Amino acid sequence: MWAAESVTRSRALPGGTVGGRIATTQNPAAASCRCAASAAAAVVAVDALFNLRSSVETLVTCALEGERLGAGSAHADNIAPAICGGFVLVRRPSPPDIVRLPVPAGLTAVVVHPELEIETARARAMLGQSVPLSDAIRQWANLGALVDGLHRGDFDQISRSLEDSIAEPRRALLLPGLAAIKRAAVAAGALGCSLSGSGPSLFALCRDRASAHRIGAAMASVVAAEIGGASQTYVSSIAPRGAHVVETCAT
Repeated sequence: MWAAESVTRSRALPGGTVGGRIATTQNPAAASCRCAASAAAAVVAVDALFNLRSSVETLVTCALEGERLGAGSAHADNIAPAICGGFVLVRRPSPPDIVRLPVPAGLTAVVVHPELEIETARARAMLGQSVPLSDAIRQWANLGALVDGLHRGDFDQISRSLEDSIAEPRRALLLPGLAAIKRAAVAAGALGCSLSGSGPSLFALCRDRASAHRIGAAMASVVAAEIGGASQTYVSSIAPRGAHVVETCAT
């Protein structure tokens, strides 16, 4: 609960510890995503408990402390969208400079989670410490085009921009059949498909919910053939709101 205690310390509340229990169904190997979701939930809950009305920047900063201890490093790429919702661009993690991006109408996400374990630490290590200039230039160009596509609601441009030239090529060996799964998603109508973070989950962006269900089924079929096991498929709109209190216990 280090993230939660960071909230109370940031507002100079009386000393003491904050205790609680967070239930999660996420795979323990996915340390980064699990810690980010748990840290975001903790800071939002404690902020509401003490009626602090902390800024987004404060919540992100405090949640990063929890992820740093839980996952070994603090990356706002998971924390920021968990707290803010929607699409965000993390210009700078500390102090947080979070840029919110628009979500085009209809845009829907599919996530397929294979029965496969990938250790986040190993996946991060595969990235190395340097990136060839040509790969960096291609990635920057795609990022700029993606941001512009989101602002203009241009699905064709979003589709052309969903290409990862840095992380995915280095991590592809961790997920059997990745290329075939991506081909199946695009053939079924996806704007694009890639690894979600370090994996093993894969995501696809779709034009609408109807096509998203079809795309999810196509991806799951190839996952079953290439990886085996029982995968899980999730279809969701892009939530405009991040972590928030759903209900409170009676006192």
